[in-house]
Amino acid sequence: MIKKYAWIGLSVLVFSCGNETEKGASDNENTTNTSNPAPAAMGYTVVKVFPHDTSSYTQGLIWHNNALYEGTGREGFSRLAKLNLESGKAEQQELIAKNEFGEGITILNNKIYQLTWQNHKVHVYDLATFKKIEEFTWDYEGWGITTDGKSLIISTGSSNLYFVDPATFKIIKTVGVTNNYGPVENLNELELVNGFVYANKYLTNYILKINPETGKVEAMLDLQDIFQKSGKTYDQGSIPDPDQDVLNGIAFNAATNTFYVTGKQWPALFEIKLN
Repeated sequence: MIKKYAWIGLSVLVFSCGNETEKGASDNENTTNTSNPAPAAMGYTVVKVFPHDTSSYTQGLIWHNNALYEGTGREGFSRLAKLNLESGKAEQQELIAKNEFGEGITILNNKIYQLTWQNHKVHVYDLATFKKIEEFTWDYEGWGITTDGKSLIISTGSSNLYFVDPATFKIIKTVGVTNNYGPVENLNELELVNGFVYANKYLTNYILKINPETGKVEAMLDLQDIFQKSGKTYDQGSIPDPDQDVLNGIAFNAATNTFYVTGKQWPALFEIKLN
């Protein structure tokens, strides 16, 4: 499955990552499953727009203790960084090996877990110092990662969410994600919020709200018009790589009940509130 370098069209004012219909994994599914209702549509408002470093190929985003952390990808450019929200610049960072493609990140028990895409490595850092303290092997591709406070929850680009023991990195259980059309693939960056997993669906403008117990997509947020809603416009000359810069990155600030969202090499990070 080609994930990181797929062609994708962009509109002039919106950094879109495709307009494909939200039908999950199979194009052959042309009838809905009445036992699994269609996801509800979520609305949103843009609260504030912050700068984002256009050299950052965002793969993971998390808000923790009033600080924003980001994991980025691309061989030779992958890093873990603690960001200054107002400037978008890194206050602290750790580069990973040049032959590794960094992926999603999460924080649990004062440790940062960072996936790699096809290197089958998971790097574990001390939260305060960014010193690498452990490394695990992951047999699948690494895409997104979050935590429920006990287990790590990992996506691999399939329709599955894997619940993993953080001490051994062994899979505890697997939950298949479905909507009213069937399995939903391309689950990417993850964030667990108030008992639900929010997931970027790669190559679309959608963020999915998933029940982690049943795997059902209960609601869907369409961010196709986020640049227009923010009142910001950008010409395509400001986009480093229009074919690859897609929506990715979800962080949640519980104190304000708002989300931070961005995309790969986007010039802006948006604080949004769900309606």
